[in-house]
Formats: sequence, C-alpha cells, structure tokens
Amino acid sequence: MAFFREKETRQTLVQLLNIQSPTGCAHEAIQYIEQRMDALGLPCKKNNKGSLMVTMKGEDDDVHRLVTVHVDTLGAMVKEIKANGRLRLSKIGGFGWFSVDGAYCFVKTRSGQVVPGTILATHTSVHVYADAEEQKRSDEHIEVRLDAKVSNADDVKALGISVGDYVAFDPQVVETESGFIKARHLDDKASAAILIELMADIKENNIKLPHTTHFFFSNFEEVGFGANSNIPAQVREYLVIDMGAIGEGQTTDEFCVSICAKDGSGPYHYELTSKLIRLAEEHGIYYQVDLYPYYASDGSAAVRAGFDVMHALIGPGVDASHAYERTHRDALEHTYRLLYHYLQSASL
Repeated sequence: MAFFREKETRQTLVQLLNIQSPTGCAHEAIQYIEQRMDALGLPCKKNNKGSLMVTMKGEDDDVHRLVTVHVDTLGAMVKEIKANGRLRLSKIGGFGWFSVDGAYCFVKTRSGQVVPGTILATHTSVHVYADAEEQKRSDEHIEVRLDAKVSNADDVKALGISVGDYVAFDPQVVETESGFIKARHLDDKASAAILIELMADIKENNIKLPHTTHFFFSNFEEVGFGANSNIPAQVREYLVIDMGAIGEGQTTDEFCVSICAKDGSGPYHYELTSKLIRLAEEHGIYYQVDLYPYYASDGSAAVRAGFDVMHALIGPGVDASHAYERTHRDALEHTYRLLYHYLQSASL
C-alpha cells in the first residue's frame, strides 16, 4: 500500500496555505498545482472557470471516478473606500466577521500591487469607545486599516487600490511539535495537500488504478459552484475530499478522517458512504461518521446541477472551521490512507 508521506504532505500544505487564493482570485494556487503535476509528468487541463483537471488512466476505462478538492478560500473584496482612508469590505464565502476581527490581510490590486493591512471593528479602542466590546461585527462596522500613510480616499486611490480589489487573509501558519497544524484556510488546502502527495506516490511508484480517475482541483467551491461542470460522462462515483466539521454534538475530532453522511444539502449516496466506512474498518483507519448541519460541498453542487453520479464526502477533522482552524497530522494520515484504499477498490 501507499506509505503516508507525512513530511511531504506537511510541506505541500504550508506552501499552499501561503499562496493567497480567495475565491475568484485563486489562479496562483492553480498554477502551483499545475507546476507540481507537470513535474510528475501528469497532463493537466484547465476549464474556462480556471479549475484544473488531472486524469490518470486506469485498467477499466469505461467506468470512471472523479475526486475533487478545492483550493479557493474565504476572503473579501473592497466595497468602498471610506473618507477616512479605511476600506469597507464585502465577504467572499460564508464566515462571520468575528472570525477575522484583528486578522492581518493583504489588499491585491488589479495592477498586481499588494498592500498589507489589518481587519478591525470601527470601534476598537477601549480608551475611546464605550461600546468597543459590544459593537456588532457586521458589514457596516468592519474595515481595513491599511499599513500605508493614508488619511482620506484620495490617498488610498493613489496607492492603486480600487473598489473590487481582492482582500486575502493572512493564513498565520503554525506547526507544533505535537503534530498540530494551525492556520486559516485548512479548508480545503489540507485535503489538496493530501491529494497532491497521494497522486505523486501513485505516479512515482507506478501504482495502477482499477478505474480511470479524474482529479479535479476546483476554484469556486466557497461560493457554491466549484466542480459542477466538465464532469466526464463515464464518471459513476464522485468523491469530495473536504474538511470534517467539529463542534458540539459532532463525533469528528482533529485526529480522524471524517465521513459525511448528510450535510445542509441533504444525504450523501448511501452505498458509496457505506463502502467508505467499510474500507476504513477493514484497514484499521480511524474514522468518524458525522452530519454537517450548515455545510455543502462541490458534490452537492454537482448533484444539484443534474449530474447522475454517486456522491460522497470525506476529509480530515478541522476545528474552528471558517475561523482560525486547526487539524493534526493524524487526520491527514487517516484521510490519505482511506483515499488510497478507495482508489484501489472496484467501483460499485
């Protein structure tokens, strides 16, 4: 069987996390993956949306599989340049402003300049504002303080910043000796790193897949339509690798591969989900089955778009999703192993 490439997976994960790729502006992350695939000698094809498809031919070329991860992340866009030189934002993806209050960020202009800053509530100083603690974190009360000498809108515009510019959040990546990885955007770059390294293992060790398999790196998942196009007609099984959600009432933790039975879009395919559970049990893989109540995936989008596929979802357990997230090397390994054994199994 494939041996978990822990060092390589963690290195790839850190590299991916440090590439700014908010939804709609994820081309640099896609380019990174394209370069990795080129180095492996794996042909890639980009669709018009900018997603990347990599195909490995299997022994059965009549029944295909598709495995997808996404490399786009949460972010924001400049909504307004305020008279005081601060920036008002519009969210990209589903998160709460509380989760980025105080976060460092980068404003990316259309001309290629990057201006750093900090996301803050408008009433942050407790020495000035009586409501600093209670002020609602909302579109109207969150702004970017630029790390530049600006005091009005004209100063900001002189930097090249305009309405519609992207704002990426600093991932703040930290690795601990105890095996934890802390960062923003582990959703879904942890899964992308797992997939890249498993594909490298398959290619470098000449591991034959039983079915032709398409590996889809999507770039619009956080807004709901990442991998719901360009799905070959031969695809029968559609497996999403995305983060497992942790919280009260959940069985998922930071050390397991989480298998999703149902999310906000509805149940996943019963037989395919059951097969993944069976594979985990047969190979001694630590897993948990869960329901994610406020969640949807590229698999949800594909089924809603009308594709006749069996869809399922697995992924490493990630704490504090859509905030400052954390997972553990064990979750990466168990996800890696389950994905390997799935790819080596016969289709339903």
